[in-house]
Amino acid sequence: MGVRKRERAEQIKEAKKSLAFAKLNNCPTSPRKMRLVADLVRGQEVEKALAILRFSQKEASRRLEKLLLSAIANWQAKNEDASLEDADLFVKEIRVDGGSMLKRLRPAPQGRAHRIRKRSNHVTLVLGSNNNTQS
Repeated sequence: MGVRKRERAEQIKEAKKSLAFAKLNNCPTSPRKMRLVADLVRGQEVEKALAILRFSQKEASRRLEKLLLSAIANWQAKNEDASLEDADLFVKEIRVDGGSMLKRLRPAPQGRAHRIRKRSNHVTLVLGSNNNTQS
């Protein structure tokens, strides 16, 4: 029983070696605007995703470009012996979740007030490698 568990743990460790994560927390952009840009790069190869983000007009694309570069650096730190070109990295998963909300009041006519919700988001980016059969 213990041997099987150890073998399974080693398999999982090898599978995780081909993955790289990067997180962006409390980004002051609404999740809806960030998802528009995230949908453009989901499933794309890393080079193509970087090109899409670099030439996109949206403000959220600048933040996602930095996040993608961070995920690439994380992958390189994990796999020092492998080369980036041979790895065939792609955006395996990109998830945009709602973050904390700053609630503000805006004066309205006749003594009333409207609530303004300044939204933020959390982005999780996972890179996968195509050259391994496990991923």
